[in-house]
Amino acid sequence: MNKQEFLNQLKIKLRRLPEKETEERLTFYSEMIDDRMEEGLSEEQAVAAIGNVNEIATQIIADIPFTSIVKEKMKSNKRLKTWEIVLLAISSPIWLSLLIAAFAVVLSVYVVLWSAIVSLWAIFAALIGCAVGGILAGFIFLFSGNVAAGFATIGAAIFSGGAAILFFYGCKVATKAIVWLTKQIALGIKKLFIGKEN
Repeated sequence: MNKQEFLNQLKIKLRRLPEKETEERLTFYSEMIDDRMEEGLSEEQAVAAIGNVNEIATQIIADIPFTSIVKEKMKSNKRLKTWEIVLLAISSPIWLSLLIAAFAVVLSVYVVLWSAIVSLWAIFAALIGCAVGGILAGFIFLFSGNVAAGFATIGAAIFSGGAAILFFYGCKVATKAIVWLTKQIALGIKKLFIGKEN
């Protein structure tokens, strides 16, 4: 694929974004291809080194602020007819309440997911606290003459510390998964506003 074909495909993928954003991205990738060609790559090699058009378009959409996309959508040239406005006004109690309910459900599911993550991190902190407190309590038992209770408490503290280490990795993976899911949801919402690509 040559430079012009790449830029044309990218322009098609970004056509529903704000015009300013699209032009900035096209200029950026055009200059990037030119820079690689100046480094000695052929035009096709320079284009291939940049990457897949679909992946680049998806990343650009993810990087553009949601407010810019909404503003662009609101600038629609299509004017509503009188009967469409009347129909929207009459049916607003139904569609508006359904929209609010859908938003509330999605938001509550999202909050529950993050609550689960916070709870997992709280359990991790509790296990760390048990490990530290158990070791301190175990030494207090040992020095006060209660050897059996001291060793039992230190053993439980070591177990708690090991469980905390394992729990840390689980919490880390779960947090990354929720962050990834958040990004995917945001990207999906942006794509809904942009519209389906041809």
